Amino acid sequence: MNWSCDIQNFEPDVKISLTRVGVKNLKKLIRIKRKNKRPIILLSTFNVFVNLPSSQKGIHMSRNPEVIEEIIDSALEKDSYEIEEIGAEIVKKLFEKHNYATEAEVIMISDFMVKEKSPVSKKLSQEVHKIIGGAKGRKEGEKIKITKIVGAEVIGITACPCAQNLIREISAKNLMKLGYSKEEIERILDAVILATHNQRGIGKIILEIPEGYNVEIMDIIDIIKKSMSSEIYGILKRDDEAYIVEKSHKNPKFVEDCVREMAKHIVEKFSYLPDDTKVVITQINLESIHRHDAFAEKKATLGELRKELCEII
Repeated sequence: MNWSCDIQNFEPDVKISLTRVGVKNLKKLIRIKRKNKRPIILLSTFNVFVNLPSSQKGIHMSRNPEVIEEIIDSALEKDSYEIEEIGAEIVKKLFEKHNYATEAEVIMISDFMVKEKSPVSKKLSQEVHKIIGGAKGRKEGEKIKITKIVGAEVIGITACPCAQNLIREISAKNLMKLGYSKEEIERILDAVILATHNQRGIGKIILEIPEGYNVEIMDIIDIIKKSMSSEIYGILKRDDEAYIVEKSHKNPKFVEDCVREMAKHIVEKFSYLPDDTKVVITQINLESIHRHDAFAEKKATLGELRKELCEII
């Protein structure tokens, strides 16, 4: 046997195609340019894949583990203003290196630091959100169709509507026993902040958009933040704490409400994106009085979301 030959090009013993083969959890520093501002430096975790035909044993990963890193390093040398553009560039280079592949995908997940002011005292703190970027590519004859991936994951707070309604009913009965009229009870309950249990909520939006369209990552972050009962902050003074508690209790939301709010805001904000834009929205509430967590999800195209919302209107 010729031991110097490329064993990855041999036929496999079991001749079936593989959907995705590649590397996960590869960490790289990436540089995002900004007009008239300092660039943003992100420590990103990369997951990079190509598909593999049934006739090919491997993707040249074991013999040349540096191939994937070389592709990423080469793409990162170019100036870029968007993480999803870096993903598109990596996908194109993957096809150059792996000419047997008809599909390629790269996902980057980064911690994104932004300075935000607390709501009352206006204290500045660094807030961390996760941003998601990347691209998918598909060979169609001689052409490569690129779909960009952009998204974010944000932590906020939610207040439970169900428990709050139970507290309202109990409070109304107690006030009635004390001799208050129904009209007085309604005025009292509308004036006070009613107790409920809270949970830290994790909202996520991922959009898959065609080349030629762009989405501002801060727009996605803002949509997620305002779809929960309240934002949370790194530094809070007493007045800030009171403001957030009051705001969240006046704006109680189920996990399902958060996903529906995000869907509505996506349709409103991204009216310029085409109907075939894929949308994945998820919300996880880390329950405080239950042993389980609550989860809700919506997967649809932007066109399907527009149609559903129009039917409601």
